[in-house]
Amino acid sequence: MFVLDTNVISELRNGKPNPSAAVLDWAASTALSSHYLTSVTVYELELGVLQLERRNQGSGIRQWLEAVKATFRGRVLPFSDDAAVACARMHVPNPKSFRDSMIAAIALEGGLTVVSRNVDDFAHTGVKLINPWEHTGPV
Repeated sequence: MFVLDTNVISELRNGKPNPSAAVLDWAASTALSSHYLTSVTVYELELGVLQLERRNQGSGIRQWLEAVKATFRGRVLPFSDDAAVACARMHVPNPKSFRDSMIAAIALEGGLTVVSRNVDDFAHTGVKLINPWEHTGPV
């Protein structure tokens, strides 16, 4: 099972100009039911949509986000107490990206693999990683 990072779900957006063929191939090679989001990713997506709407550039993107949330209903993983403890431990002795460490902690708690282009952001968290931009074959 997989936790999709924000950059992956954005890459898979219908109507996105020139999406990565490798990402599309990776997504097609896995069951949609095995894809999960975290509450952190929902936050990041909502933040991005609100910023676009504020600049009057969000036409259609709100509908896309609502469709994403509907697609992943029941498959959005929360930031739990256990994930909070795991996340805090990732920051000592070397601080990391706060949101990415939250995503990593949620994935670790559920035994899921993080799917992201930003693999360096998840380095040294202990989470399994896939970079779908480098996908070349079966998962």
